[in-house]
Amino acid sequence: MSWCAVDVRSPGDSRDAVASWLVGRTGQAVEERDDGSLVGFSETEAAAQQLLDELHAQFGAGVEGRARALPDVDWSARWRDGLAPRTIGRLVVTPSWLASGSPPDTRIIIDPESAFGTGEHGSTRSALALLERHLQPGDRVLDLGSGSGILTIAAVRLGASRATGVELDEEADPIAVANARRNGVADRVRFITGEAAALAPLLGPADIVLSNILRSVNLTLLPAIRSSLRPHGLAIFAGMELVERELFLPALGEGFDPVDEAVDDGWWAVAARGR
Repeated sequence: MSWCAVDVRSPGDSRDAVASWLVGRTGQAVEERDDGSLVGFSETEAAAQQLLDELHAQFGAGVEGRARALPDVDWSARWRDGLAPRTIGRLVVTPSWLASGSPPDTRIIIDPESAFGTGEHGSTRSALALLERHLQPGDRVLDLGSGSGILTIAAVRLGASRATGVELDEEADPIAVANARRNGVADRVRFITGEAAALAPLLGPADIVLSNILRSVNLTLLPAIRSSLRPHGLAIFAGMELVERELFLPALGEGFDPVDEAVDDGWWAVAARGR
């Protein structure tokens, strides 16, 4: 079968959304290159062109793309070659086919699927780094925009007594539930589909609230996150590029005190203590 690559460039504030859309639309992993571009894959030239047409209809003229033919190899499996276990503090995030080499109590098995969050993205890793530094045994954790469930699962791996994930995308729920079962933590996590702004205050009080989304969404969620935290609880905000740091920090001043930051591959996260 002759596969095609679809090279895509998009504005920085829409890149995550475009990447998630490509994964969901094609069922294939998406390569994120150092220059900020994305590479998706289609089985035929016609399918690649249709993908580009749908991409432009979904995201507008600001997203540019082109299709190119690839050598005749099995690209449905070849994408696995670039994936490897990732170590973040005490945790090892690994795809299932490479899981045998890490201890089960520190291992999180996540395969690339349509729900965002595999450990291959700097925003996920920066959030994981802050969670690993600050979570205390017995903490109750709320994960907003939980996607694949990776941060929810990581929380109980690190010692949280309970963790709840909230995700707007209904298609992510069965993926997150399956990942929790695969990792043996289904009895300590739950996943809820709905609007984070409405649900977060009802699900607290939490010791830690994670919000690995976009800066604009994080800003909108600030009141809901503050009301869902226990007194002096910790919020971890991620999903933002380093250049957004100076735009986001001033917004924390009214209800949060920043205490720690993490940067990974140009993606920035901040941990802030509620007042």
